[in-house]
Amino acid sequence: MVVLNRIYTRTGDKGETALGNGARVPKFAPRVDAYGTVDELNSTLGLARLHAEGDLSGMIARIQNDLFDLGADLCRPDIAKDSEAGYTPLRMIDAQVDRLEAEIDAMNANLQPLRSFILPGGSALAAHLHLARTICRRAERLTVELSRAEDVNPPALRYLNRLSDWLFVAGRVANDNGAEDILWVPGANR
Repeated sequence: MVVLNRIYTRTGDKGETALGNGARVPKFAPRVDAYGTVDELNSTLGLARLHAEGDLSGMIARIQNDLFDLGADLCRPDIAKDSEAGYTPLRMIDAQVDRLEAEIDAMNANLQPLRSFILPGGSALAAHLHLARTICRRAERLTVELSRAEDVNPPALRYLNRLSDWLFVAGRVANDNGAEDILWVPGANR
């Protein structure tokens, strides 16, 4: 259980932070950058959810919880040493990726195929979801870069990749199932 009875600790005043295994690293370390961007993504989804209702609101809430799981996963390096932790470290699992895929398929079933790229925008919800999608892509790039130097749980990478697709499709759903999508017109302003 998490207990937060003191918010400031002063332990980061010199530009370092603790990872989930207790190791201290600079606040600009690649691992911190990756899970910090996941936190930014989660905050952006909080804004999006202000405009969501019904099933979409519930799906976003589940994703926000998943993103805390993902942050917990990314903040703990040394996957091979999980058995030495004294507790079971939280790791992303394939079932979370599978759920996103099922939700994408269900949402996409009601959409007309695209014949053009779409511009981010339309409804307030769609605009926030597109912003979240771009932050998700950045989190994915940072996590892929991290995985080239350190261990990263493979389902964590798959989750970020699938989530950006989910956010794109959900943005279309938020635009009246694509009817209010703003289509890109190549060269329109020449």
